[in-house]
Amino acid sequence: MSLFTLAGKTALITGSARGIGLAMAEGLATAGAHVIINSRQRDSVDAVVEQLKAKGLQVSGAAFDVAQEDDVLSAFDGFDKAGMAIDILINNAGIQHRQSMVELSLKDWHRVMDTNITAAFIVGREAAKRMIARGKGGKIINIGSLTSQAARPTIAPYTVAKGGIKMLSRAMAAEWAQFNIQANSIGPGYIMTDMNKPLMENAQFDAWVKSSNPAQRWGKPEELVGTAIYLASEASNYVNGQIIYVDGGWLSVL
Repeated sequence: MSLFTLAGKTALITGSARGIGLAMAEGLATAGAHVIINSRQRDSVDAVVEQLKAKGLQVSGAAFDVAQEDDVLSAFDGFDKAGMAIDILINNAGIQHRQSMVELSLKDWHRVMDTNITAAFIVGREAAKRMIARGKGGKIINIGSLTSQAARPTIAPYTVAKGGIKMLSRAMAAEWAQFNIQANSIGPGYIMTDMNKPLMENAQFDAWVKSSNPAQRWGKPEELVGTAIYLASEASNYVNGQIIYVDGGWLSVL
């Protein structure tokens, strides 16, 4: 299974102090990578680093706001000074805002767009600069959504941002494939996370998710780990600009 090992690789996963990001962090570390945990909150980062180190995994932390360019530049400057070369980047950080478009403020629109799509561009750009300079290639995985493909009422900025994630991955592939950088997306379905807790606790929405999905259930964060390891490993060296939906079959049916 040497195709799937991540031994000797360093992975930065944004928004990895909980939910999908945390599951991927533990999964990639178990596959051999040194994983850098990220969140805006230093306390959250430190707690996860301690938790995963207790399991014998190679992890470190970097607390910074992915939506603030100066913070990102400072973080990468710190990685450079510490001799930490990012081989794998997972742009996972994201937020949600549920509101009708006719009531949506421009401030809230920008807040979601800045965190969910602009941040992926900024962090991806800084990672790619260094991957290109080192000449060894790299892996960029952008976390999309079912809404990279299909819309739902009351989440317009999230839908637009996640649609953009799909195309950002293709733009990255178009420019950076020549440098042996593979940029792809994962589109999670309805996953049991803190962000989705209000939906899970809504009996009507919970019933709709289960009835509209061939799997008839919500997904678990750890069910995204295999796809993340595949896209982060040598097994996907000729896969570029793609989005893989991990949705229980939701997009396959009407």
